[in-house]
Amino acid sequence: MSEAKLVFIGGGNMATSLIGGLIEKGYPTDRIVVCDPLAESGKRLESIFGITTHTENTSAAAKADIIILAVKPQVMKTVASNLAHALAHKPLVISIAAGITAAALQSWLGAEVPIIRCMPNTPALVQSGASGLFATALVNPTQRQQASDILAAVGTVSWLNSEDDIDKVTALSGSGPAYFFLVIEAMTEAGIKMGLDPETARQLTLQTALGAARMAIASDVDAGELRKRVTSPAGTTEKAINSLLENQLPEHFEQAITAAYDRAQEMAKELTD
Repeated sequence: MSEAKLVFIGGGNMATSLIGGLIEKGYPTDRIVVCDPLAESGKRLESIFGITTHTENTSAAAKADIIILAVKPQVMKTVASNLAHALAHKPLVISIAAGITAAALQSWLGAEVPIIRCMPNTPALVQSGASGLFATALVNPTQRQQASDILAAVGTVSWLNSEDDIDKVTALSGSGPAYFFLVIEAMTEAGIKMGLDPETARQLTLQTALGAARMAIASDVDAGELRKRVTSPAGTTEKAINSLLENQLPEHFEQAITAAYDRAQEMAKELTD
């Protein structure tokens, strides 16, 4: 992938995290260009990474091997339509916008370009992201690998067989960090109410979350088995787990994630109809 010219359309947080991850892994800065209408954003990225930036999209897109669309879904139609006349060379287009279907992108971009939809999540900002990717039929194996390499610079990559799965990924891992933040909030507050110093409660909760995640990643058994292994009969953990189950915590999570999935599908209709 070191030969590919990458052009990011949009220089926000997700683009910044991807660029940072790529450069940290040795990607040459002279092969990365960012286009952002705000000159201040471009100057910031230039000073951080030593890359080239522009305030106009089409001239850079016309020379790109891979274009990463990192703009808000609400402006994607305008941005993509304005790029159409610059894509005669059919570069790979990667979209990280929620709710914008590949068919809509194809119609706006005009040319029969290969498209990959990607749903990353915010832990990509600390190179611990999880991304789901879906490729259209025009994407070749080399381009799939290129997309994998780009997203793997900031976390794990999972390829999806159906575009509908993007909405499921949005509900599960795309929105998922907020669910864990809520759990962290709740556990920290519980510790404080029991009388722990707020900073002590916070640090213990955060380290527990980190340790549990690392154990789950490193383990050869699933989370359910790990839970059983740390739940002694008639002990404190069992008492807490039973309380959570009696209050239907798993069902609440299922309902919440399903609600997020339903909303993702609604957004797709709103943004592309």
